[in-house]
Amino acid sequence: MVLLVLITYDVNTQTSQGRARLRKVAKQCMNYGQRVQNSVFECVMDAAKAREVKEKLIKIIDEEKDSLRFYYLGNNYKTKVEHIGAKESYDPEGPLII
Repeated sequence: MVLLVLITYDVNTQTSQGRARLRKVAKQCMNYGQRVQNSVFECVMDAAKAREVKEKLIKIIDEEKDSLRFYYLGNNYKTKVEHIGAKESYDPEGPLII
């Protein structure tokens, strides 16, 4: 079953190690979904892929200084997401243009 997972993070960037962790977290999230705000990614994936990305991100962050949040919006997410504002919305199941 495919579901929408919203991944958010807050990485402490007061040190060079923190800035490096931030870049690694963002890069890893970009491999799985679409950035919709600075530290927010929408990812359409199955449960196995969600566990995979979660494990990878946990290995990157410093749990004493950083945080991750995963919102599992399920497979009926189209009725749960509303976009208002400047950035154009996108179809998370549409083709990716790289």
